[in-house]
Amino acid sequence: MGKINVLDKHVAELIAAGEVVERPSSVIKELVENSIDAGSSAVTVEIKNGGISYIRVTDNGCGIAREDVPVAFLRHATSKVREQDDLENIGTLGFRGEALASIAAVARVELITRTKQELAGTHYVISGGEEELCEDAGCAPGSTILVRDLFYNTPARMKFLKKDMAEGNAVAGVLDKIALSHPEISIRFLRDSRETLHTPGDGKLRSAIYSVYGKEFSSGLIPVDYELNGVKVWGFVSKPAYARPNRSMQQFYINGRYVKSRTAMVAMEEAFKGSLMVGKVPACVLHLAIAPSAVDVNVHPAKIEVRFLNEKPIFEAVYHGVKTALNQGDTPVAVALKKPAQTILSPFAQPEPAAQLRMDISVSQAPSSERVVAPTRPQVDAAKPPVRNFAVHDVQKMPIRMDYGMNYVRPASAPEAEKPELSLAPSPVEQKAVPSFAEQNVKLPEPPMEQEPPTAAQPLTEEPACQPERLIGEAFGTYIILQRGKDELVFIDKHAAHERMLYEKLKAQGGQAVQQMLLSPVPVTLEKGEYTAVLEAKETLAQAGFEIDDFGSGTVLVRSVPLVLGAEEDVADALMEMAGYLLNAKNDITTEKLDWLYHNVACRAAVKAGDESSPQELVELAQRVEREDVRYCPHGRPVSFVLTKKELEHQFGRI
Repeated sequence: MGKINVLDKHVAELIAAGEVVERPSSVIKELVENSIDAGSSAVTVEIKNGGISYIRVTDNGCGIAREDVPVAFLRHATSKVREQDDLENIGTLGFRGEALASIAAVARVELITRTKQELAGTHYVISGGEEELCEDAGCAPGSTILVRDLFYNTPARMKFLKKDMAEGNAVAGVLDKIALSHPEISIRFLRDSRETLHTPGDGKLRSAIYSVYGKEFSSGLIPVDYELNGVKVWGFVSKPAYARPNRSMQQFYINGRYVKSRTAMVAMEEAFKGSLMVGKVPACVLHLAIAPSAVDVNVHPAKIEVRFLNEKPIFEAVYHGVKTALNQGDTPVAVALKKPAQTILSPFAQPEPAAQLRMDISVSQAPSSERVVAPTRPQVDAAKPPVRNFAVHDVQKMPIRMDYGMNYVRPASAPEAEKPELSLAPSPVEQKAVPSFAEQNVKLPEPPMEQEPPTAAQPLTEEPACQPERLIGEAFGTYIILQRGKDELVFIDKHAAHERMLYEKLKAQGGQAVQQMLLSPVPVTLEKGEYTAVLEAKETLAQAGFEIDDFGSGTVLVRSVPLVLGAEEDVADALMEMAGYLLNAKNDITTEKLDWLYHNVACRAAVKAGDESSPQELVELAQRVEREDVRYCPHGRPVSFVLTKKELEHQFGRI
């Protein structure tokens, strides 16, 4: 008996349908693309229960003739391709002839359609691939297709669908991309009888972007309009100041079709090099118009990936187009500085005539009892630059990064008028004043102005039995330098150390991070997939200290943030980064997600490399590193290391 069997028609259709119809958003994509190919200027989409129980797509396109309706639901039946050469010049969104047949195989489908030439329309019903009804119907020109009970005959597929909210957001994400791909078509989306999207269809891409993503996102865009080597690039890119932490808002369209193109993505980001902070990427809505024969769209089942005949013209057109737009559109904001009402004059600067006039008038008009004689300015030779003689008290007031390697001592017998001396040698008195590196909760005192003369029991030449750690200073605004004993230097990365401390503090709170309420909620616009991920992880975010509310249409409101994060932190940027992680970490358990959120919050809240820190803050941080045995930051980088005197002398060739 043979082992190879020819599958039944119904079974073969169910298998083939799995390549086209994965979820309700797949049905919406295929049906709306058919409406666009039919020449529609307005498309209305309505869903219920995330599109699982009810989908309706209505358009005002050309409609389907009565004799073509039954044929349209047969597999590989299409009006867009007739012969092999047509595949090399595909100008429509659909061309395979599989969509209607695949949808009808796994759902109950009802079609009402009429062409402009027909007097009566057609009402056609098909369920599970079997025709049930075909009759006359009164309707306007165009087509209305209803899809009910998706996957009713394939329960194994049904159980893999997500919650209604997640499926509905997936549908919204598909319609967002379609609305941006064809701004000349008005797209209206009804979700459980509530309108969530309505684009004007005026042909202006900025209007469509405003309808999809709102005012905040659209206001930070720069227009792009460029043509090179037969490739036209037009659309919008974000200003460098509006860059995002991930690529979720990068959208590319080729001949009106949404695609994922690494060539275009790399070209755009190369154009932004030197204009963005590290870790940030630009957002964009870019359209590319090229010859259909220069691109192959028949690569991916969902037609998202494409293959170019020659990638170099694509790269160059996108790169130069974006670069030109940045040079022309990213202009600095003009800042008008007002002159202060009272000008403080340097003793070496000549006042402007207007300033001198104001000063003379203010003095002359004052009452005689309140008049103040203006101080006379010293005469300075214009040929010689002014020289200022710094006294010791001037040096004391100047900011010194290495405060405690320079000890300030005033001799006890010196008269008051005599200037004190500045000594670089450490004194025993000063060594006692500096706290030990291992001591707890001890604040470092200021360098004393007056010192008592040493007693006979403690001569100046005597050295203490044990030398404590001593703050030498701070290198590059990042690394704390301490001297331990006589033979070791300790270097501490202040950001890594502080990050670890905050991370441990958040973990110790047991998933109940202390929150601080924001004065006004911060709206954050997200891509629909990230939007769904954030809403599904609201409880996890709350444990990390973020209170999130749904604002609708891909926007959430941040009402509270962790107390350690600080009000000056960019809340929107932090949430966008977390949203990207949550979208890609769907299969991670809650504890892993919460641990990553702790990492992210601690990294953002910790003192940054290059931030100014007082000597007291540096000493306190170093004491905590010793006291809490902090060795590694949450990312695994070391917090500190030791450089011995022997290693240092080896570098100088002393040994």
